[in-house]
Amino acid sequence: MIYFDNAASSWPKPAAVSAALGRHYADAVGNPGRAGHRASIAAARIVEHAREAVAGLFGVSDPGRVAFSHNATHALNLALGLLRPGDHVVTTSVEHNSVMRPLRHLESLGVAVTVAPCRPDGSLEVGDVRGAFRSNTRLLVTTHASNVTGALMPVEALGAAAREHGVLYLVDAAQTAGAVPIDVDAMGIDLLAFTGHKALLGPTGTGGLYVRESVTLAPLVRGGTGSESAHETQPEFMPDAYESGTLNVAGLAGLAAAIEFLSDAGIEAVRAHEQMLAARFIAAAGDIAGVTVYGPDASLRCGLVSFTVAGATASEVGLLLDESFGIMARAGLHCAPSAHRTIGTFPSGTVRFSFGWFNTLAEVDVSLEALRQIAAWAAAGAIASSVSGP
Repeated sequence: MIYFDNAASSWPKPAAVSAALGRHYADAVGNPGRAGHRASIAAARIVEHAREAVAGLFGVSDPGRVAFSHNATHALNLALGLLRPGDHVVTTSVEHNSVMRPLRHLESLGVAVTVAPCRPDGSLEVGDVRGAFRSNTRLLVTTHASNVTGALMPVEALGAAAREHGVLYLVDAAQTAGAVPIDVDAMGIDLLAFTGHKALLGPTGTGGLYVRESVTLAPLVRGGTGSESAHETQPEFMPDAYESGTLNVAGLAGLAAAIEFLSDAGIEAVRAHEQMLAARFIAAAGDIAGVTVYGPDASLRCGLVSFTVAGATASEVGLLLDESFGIMARAGLHCAPSAHRTIGTFPSGTVRFSFGWFNTLAEVDVSLEALRQIAAWAAAGAIASSVSGP
């Protein structure tokens, strides 16, 4: 089996992640912050260790500015809650629905939304964002890398532009956290949403939001935090203000182990490895008749590539890759219809290969041979019989 769906959820996980989960369930670990006994204290230590690991990875000087969530979608909804009727927000045409759906809901409540157009390869011109700013612009929100084309956004330049105009900048790092270096201060990021189960190589059910000091949000959920229990109002301090209910302590133990694994490997090394795989695929796939590859050069994208095959639907190609060649990829619209409209593949979508730290050049070469065969079947009009079988 070849697994090329790391943009959806990474696999395999480092052995240290499974070991951390096993230790958590084997040891007497309680509910963090809910008691003074040793099991509760042990749980609190796990949570704070994970918080420190995340902070170190993203260049956050105060780990308390990181609030944990279920995933990046949860974190993005928390961040977008700072918008009020009469505010204006600028975003891009390649955003995931975890950004677009909350924004469209807020738009129905009186928040003005401007979508800056990206180029057909998914890349963005900073000038188009600058030109969209208004006097009432409260927030700029962009992905760090498109989950359809892999195109990296010019985050540092966008952060500088936002600062010049007094606009807060929210970055969706779902596709880059763990695979592309991130420094929130150097890049001018005010809010950073991340998930643990993709390039961070951690368990599902983990993620979070970095919130710059002096930025205040309305809690998405209110309830027990283990702090200020004498009061029936939500604590106002970080991270408790945004962490109601029991956290996924086991998942955070696994996330911390995953980040330690990545730190030992080096994020720059991860970046170089995924670029190498993407470059190999892009160079060879472009020579296969009938195959169209979308997005910029490998140096300008994260480790994912979308493509189509003439004469076959994306779903047909995805099914053949799995059933005939043992290659797992994602086909369709990838929860990002606006991105597919931008690159001209709506409504049929594309097939996406998303490479990870554990993938190899040999696997890329196997996938290229499979793609050559599928393209030949499509050219011969034999896809329907290939999919349905004998």
